[in-house]
Amino acid sequence: MPVSTLRKIFCILSSTFFGVVLILACVALPSSAPAQTELAGVYGRVTDPSGAVIVDAEVEIKNVETNVSVSVKTNQDGLYTIPSLHPGHYLINVRKAGFKSVTVTELELNIQDNVVRNFALQVGSIAETVTVDGSGITLNTTDASVSTVVDQTYIKNMPLNGRSFQDLILLTPGAVTQTPQQSSNGIAGLGRTGEFSINGQRTESNYYTVDGVSANVGTDTSSNWDGSGAPGGSVAASTALGTTQALVSVEALQEFRVQSSTYSAEYGRSPGGQFSFETKSGTNQWHGTAYDYLRNGALDAQDWFNDYFGVKQPALRQNDFGRDAWR
Repeated sequence: MPVSTLRKIFCILSSTFFGVVLILACVALPSSAPAQTELAGVYGRVTDPSGAVIVDAEVEIKNVETNVSVSVKTNQDGLYTIPSLHPGHYLINVRKAGFKSVTVTELELNIQDNVVRNFALQVGSIAETVTVDGSGITLNTTDASVSTVVDQTYIKNMPLNGRSFQDLILLTPGAVTQTPQQSSNGIAGLGRTGEFSINGQRTESNYYTVDGVSANVGTDTSSNWDGSGAPGGSVAASTALGTTQALVSVEALQEFRVQSSTYSAEYGRSPGGQFSFETKSGTNQWHGTAYDYLRNGALDAQDWFNDYFGVKQPALRQNDFGRDAWR
């Protein structure tokens, strides 16, 4: 058989072999690269009074609203990891035979939180329980990211003109608003630019997600795409007016986080602010809301100019009503 033919056969077999090995490696080895998510996580170490680690201690975390619980055990280093937790109020119980159990109550997890909770168990009966109030301020000790969480306290109590959550974004330090309307120079326009500049970044540099799903699907509504970030998906999905207020209903919005600086590489699709919105996942009790956003001229004072010239105030009748129910 000619040498050239043998060489071709060897190359084919080699490429096939390495291809099969590569496929098996991809299937067998889980990816270690983190994916962007809106979920939270709790991590920590369990030790005894002397500081030695406790192996196989059971750590249980339970969602107070849904009664859904997750249990894990500490590894050989006394470490435990509980990822993928929906934002909400939680209770943590740590127990091990020969030690008093520890219960942490009123632990609130916000969107994308990474909370470190270490436990030092005291020697005693497992039937004895030490209760700790976990409602204190939780500091981020896992990374150097700078972010702001707008939770239900603000969403329920802040007055929102037009029932839009966009006003809450301005509570983030470094956030500046910009109109998405058509400009005189033709560069900006509906669907072509974003609304918010975070720490001086371009308005087309922000990345929006709703429940972990990308909301950067902006489209250019004009015939000229020059200077627009929308064709590349650099602008969030917007309304006909170019606003992002239709991404999430105020009633369905649980909370959101705006990461403005030094976030990790998993949020590196766009260099600007990282907007992560979490919708309500429901509880064990039926509940909902009914609303009527009312603007009526009968409740407004006469305009100064109209009053001066004796002109009647124009009629104003606006009712935006509806309902939003969930479990």
